[in-house]
Amino acid sequence: MFKKATKAQSKLRAAIYGPAGSGKTFTSLSVATGLGKRIAFIDTERGSASKYSDRFDFDVCELEENTLGNYITAIGQAVEGKYDVLIIDSLTHAWKDLLEEVDLLAKTKFRGNSWSAWSEGTPRQRSFIDAIIGAPLHVIGTMRTKTDWLVGESARGKTTISRVGLAPEQGKGIEYEFDLLMEISTEHVGHVVKDRTGKFQDALIDKPDAEFGKQLHAWLTDGEIAENTIDYAKKIFDAEQVVSAETTPITKF
Repeated sequence: MFKKATKAQSKLRAAIYGPAGSGKTFTSLSVATGLGKRIAFIDTERGSASKYSDRFDFDVCELEENTLGNYITAIGQAVEGKYDVLIIDSLTHAWKDLLEEVDLLAKTKFRGNSWSAWSEGTPRQRSFIDAIIGAPLHVIGTMRTKTDWLVGESARGKTTISRVGLAPEQGKGIEYEFDLLMEISTEHVGHVVKDRTGKFQDALIDKPDAEFGKQLHAWLTDGEIAENTIDYAKKIFDAEQVVSAETTPITKF
């Protein structure tokens, strides 16, 4: 039953999180440029990504409604379009939509019992995560963080106030799903808090860019070619059955 472990080529699963103004969107596009040539972008930020279209070459899908079903459909379209990299900006909107859905289920179906409502909410979240993890392309997801203000003192004794991000706004345990987790500050410095490559753990990277993406790509393509044993089209279909919420028409890439 056991066999010698060997490193296989793989696709990146990365998450970038930070407070407003930290540069999550720009950083994602910068890193993606080093990972591959054809970039797809799922935009839930009301067209904010397209403001960078003069700096980066990518195709965008702007979701009109941030339901899990719409996310999964858009991920499937990116796979069908044979893109090299998919950016999802942001994963936080999917989580907020699920919270609203579970709250509605609790009120209308489970007599106010939110614990019972999660018996339907958890499988939907799992289907969404499975669609991301199983996609045969590089995926970079962004997450918002709750923002707080830190009061300190400078070397000259003056009071300083700085904005900091707290935990990412997504489901509990989301950090386990990614190969690389990067927290980015308002000074645009990325702190790698999780790294399965073993090369960047705990590193502080000033303005992560395409060169960082190239370094990740080199590690990901070093190894044997993995056999694709997953029928992704079927996986997406099964996920859409679990995510039974109605979807709205979305713009294709």
